[in-house]
Amino acid sequence: MDIQRIAAFSEGETGGNPAGVLIAEALPAPADMQRLAAEVGFSETAFAAPQGDGWRVRYFSPKIEVPFCGHATIALGAALALKFGDGTFALALNDADISVQATKADGVVSAALQSPPTRSRPSPPALTAEIMALFGFSADDLDPAIPPALINGGADHFVLALKSRERLAAMAYDFEPTRAVMLREGWATILLAFAETPRLFHTRNPFASGGVYEDPATGAATAAFAGYLRDLGWPHEGSIEIVQGEDMGMRSRLHAEIPAEPGSSIRVSGTARIMRG
Repeated sequence: MDIQRIAAFSEGETGGNPAGVLIAEALPAPADMQRLAAEVGFSETAFAAPQGDGWRVRYFSPKIEVPFCGHATIALGAALALKFGDGTFALALNDADISVQATKADGVVSAALQSPPTRSRPSPPALTAEIMALFGFSADDLDPAIPPALINGGADHFVLALKSRERLAAMAYDFEPTRAVMLREGWATILLAFAETPRLFHTRNPFASGGVYEDPATGAATAAFAGYLRDLGWPHEGSIEIVQGEDMGMRSRLHAEIPAEPGSSIRVSGTARIMRG
């Protein structure tokens, strides 16, 4: 099977989060998709097959299926644009219907996804304490303007906002205990964020639940986080920029547009680079 390798949310010819993309006449059996995703070894592989006027899409990490993956959606949009030309492609996921728009100009492929609806709620104090202990954080490390929360933009995530860029850069955690908690809670990632300005954030995303220590660019978590900022009444002025992956040598950039309507879809965009070899 011809699985393409595309890095989404790249910064020029570098960075981004690699994803596998398989466009087929019919989706393979779930066990085969899980096996192929493990063989590819990226944090996610997107599998797409024609359905009606759009595409049926499923996402697999090396260990589990996930309901929605932002960077793999951007990679899929790039692959569809390269195969069929610029356009907006309807995608039917397991739990939602979304779309991805992709264009190619001057050798650069850009794509923008419309996320599923967003929602958020405060984290229970005991759960927050458990996660802080896994990462070795204290209450003094947290940014009180963005309280710990459970967030969703097509998949569940836990968010902790930190006061300093240095504390974010020093992130470390014990993989197996953290993976066990994430699987217990049904989280795709844990999002750690630092607000450099009200509209520029640095983030890191442990993805132990999927068998990956850290994601260099996480579109689903970005959509969920943008929705949470809207719920908080954060002064985002309609959009935010996220720099992710810098501390792992895979600097990536994500742009999220935030409409005013509570719970509405977030548009997350970036560029994609085709990986050779």
